Amino acid sequence: MKIGFIGLGIMGAPMALHLVNAGHDVTYVKRSKVNAEIAASSAKGVATAKEVAQAADTIILMLPDTPDVQAVLFGENGVAEGLTKGKTVIDMSSISPIETKAFAEKIAALGCDYLDAPVSGGEVGAKAASLTIMVGGTEEAFAKAKPLFEKMGKNITHVGGVGDGQTTKVANQIIVALNIAAVGEALLFASKAGADPAKVRQALMGGFAASRILEVHGERMIKRTFNPGFRIGLHQKDLGLALAGAKSMGVALPQTASAAQLMQTCAAQGWDQLDHSALVKSLELMANHQVAPD
Repeated sequence: MKIGFIGLGIMGAPMALHLVNAGHDVTYVKRSKVNAEIAASSAKGVATAKEVAQAADTIILMLPDTPDVQAVLFGENGVAEGLTKGKTVIDMSSISPIETKAFAEKIAALGCDYLDAPVSGGEVGAKAASLTIMVGGTEEAFAKAKPLFEKMGKNITHVGGVGDGQTTKVANQIIVALNIAAVGEALLFASKAGADPAKVRQALMGGFAASRILEVHGERMIKRTFNPGFRIGLHQKDLGLALAGAKSMGVALPQTASAAQLMQTCAAQGWDQLDHSALVKSLELMANHQVAPD
């Protein structure tokens, strides 16, 4: 298939590489800094998003936030200017469900399909092609795109209409944030009490408290490996989407608000570019105690 891929960051670059390695014809927007493996591959770099859309039948976006998606789709020399009837746009970014529906309407007016397909699994999942992919859109568009999703992820679910993928991702980010906070509090409590946090984590992994967050991010907190797989700044953005949506629906999300404040504390300290497991640093700041030494 002729694929356009826009957004070759921590997640996007390995995702695009899986498509290249599967034999697809991939076109991307060439920037000053391009992933070395992408640059050395058969993928073709062009100057604008419009040219990507002209060269591809399916255009995939993997961008940081709602304004970025809007600019790439509808800005000058954007994707919309290069679309012709019958093409498919797949947004795999994590953005506003409300804006997603508006974007989809504009793309549909051009005679093209639109899928919102945000992912979970972080850099590790992107590199291993084991991402969870939550897809909103029509059954027909999903069926056409599924072979591409299968090259990038394993748990692929068509959850409903346009926007439902983004809603599912926001729900995912609520759960992940609260679990990171819970693991951080538990390990901080254990460490402050004089127990070995590594052994406490090992014991908890065999019980009902076991979780993927405890396994992966608990280890990061203990080993102090906060190089980003998924940055606090991006998770903070996702919780902002959750709280804005909750406000519009008249729903209270008190624990989500608390986690968002912990991330804001990290941002105020200049830690927003660290992995979201570094949320524990805000708890450590309040306790004047680290889970483990740096």
